[in-house]
Amino acid sequence: MADADIADGETIEVQGSGSKPYILKNVGGVYSCSCPAWRNQSSGLEKRTCKHLKKVRGEAAENERLGLNAGSPGLSALEAAIDPEQEAKLGPPILLAESWDNCLDLSGWWMSEKLDGVRAYWDGKRFLSRQGNSFLAPAWFTEGLPDWPLDGELWLGRREFSRTVSIVRRQDQSEHWRSLRYMVFDAPAANGPFEDRLGHLTEALKSKPLPFCAVLENQVCRGLDHIQQEMDKIEALQGEGLMLRQPGSRYEKGRSSTLLKVKRFHDDDAVVVGHLAGKGKHKGKMGAVNVRLPSGVEFSVGTGFSDKQRASPPPIGSKITFRYQELSDAGVPRFPSFVRLRVE
Repeated sequence: MADADIADGETIEVQGSGSKPYILKNVGGVYSCSCPAWRNQSSGLEKRTCKHLKKVRGEAAENERLGLNAGSPGLSALEAAIDPEQEAKLGPPILLAESWDNCLDLSGWWMSEKLDGVRAYWDGKRFLSRQGNSFLAPAWFTEGLPDWPLDGELWLGRREFSRTVSIVRRQDQSEHWRSLRYMVFDAPAANGPFEDRLGHLTEALKSKPLPFCAVLENQVCRGLDHIQQEMDKIEALQGEGLMLRQPGSRYEKGRSSTLLKVKRFHDDDAVVVGHLAGKGKHKGKMGAVNVRLPSGVEFSVGTGFSDKQRASPPPIGSKITFRYQELSDAGVPRFPSFVRLRVE
């Protein structure tokens, strides 16, 4: 799709991390995307971009539009002039996860435990936090780590986040670090897809085993039932959740739909109190149902329906079973997804 420009006034859709696509627009030469990465940027609307715009228009076209330095793709002249100390203060170029919406089929994705630790980017010389702050690890803790970047977490154990934070924030390089392990899950500077980076990482660290460093174990996801089983195991161990990585994906800075976090999800029932008309590809059909919980909380469920179910939606007054990850502070289920119509 690269280099297929978006005409003025045109709107197109690209697939995101779930069933709902992202919307790309061109209005008078100002390009936009509905993805979180584009929306959360602090620069002016005309100066924003994202991986979806780069994929559709081509990275060269986006760099030219934004006036980026041709000698340093993806960097403006100002950014290219930043020295390493300033760059660290802005935070390392780490990959961040989006949340799974319970609908996208994750079969074939790489699955690992979501650790309850402190994210740490090894730049070849020191550990950096997401914000670019240095963690003063003892020399004996970092001895043997490569001189190229690693991405991982400083981890003490499940439900030990507070203790982990108290150790890594100390400035005395204390013996408390001996209880930590650096759990590595990616090699940001290595070329190739995730599988190649993981293989490179595993071989490099296996050639010289390190007492305080290990590669986080991955397995291939076999589908929803497999996710449920692994979540049951992790919950029994008081763990936090799962991370799933799209096969063949590249390492990139910022939030990406190629890395999804999965937390415990639940099933519940609600009564249908209304229908919302569909838009886009669902025009002329049901887009979502409004439902009410026994507590009186009302919300919409718009994912998990087949085309047949959208053409003939659950009737008002019927009861549906839906799946969600957690409740908001207001008691509203987050990421609700339709499972089935309840037959009493």
